[in-house]
Amino acid sequence: MSKVYYPYSEFKSDLKVLVQKIDKEFDAIIPIARGGLSIAQMLGEYYDLREVYAINTIGYNDTQKLDEVKVFNIPDLQDAKTVLIVDDIVDSGDTLVEVLKVLQKQYPEVTFYSATVFYKPTACIEPTWWVKEPKGWIEFFWSEDLKS
Repeated sequence: MSKVYYPYSEFKSDLKVLVQKIDKEFDAIIPIARGGLSIAQMLGEYYDLREVYAINTIGYNDTQKLDEVKVFNIPDLQDAKTVLIVDDIVDSGDTLVEVLKVLQKQYPEVTFYSATVFYKPTACIEPTWWVKEPKGWIEFFWSEDLKS
């Protein structure tokens, strides 16, 4: 699989596209750590929303997909009515499905939406909002820039 570097300049442009697509207000933003953290920070600033929490998952070991997705570090959403879950990419969709399953079970009264920069149409779930399809394995600037 070919690797494609994804620079900050493209990320910033794509987030501008994403916020134009999002037509809801939220009580909280939950990034799926680690890929969704940069997105959530910028969206939190854009929407002037301090309720930005993180949820953790383990679904990959480097580029190797694991048999199951583990979800932990569930935030307290007792006061929330609508929540935006963000991640960098919906690849198989397994991570987003598991996160939604865990959150909806614990908070059935909350409405959850999802947003991502990249989405593969072969995934088992489509995020509510997304920007583009990936062309190869994405090497995100936040993963690569400090290594060089």
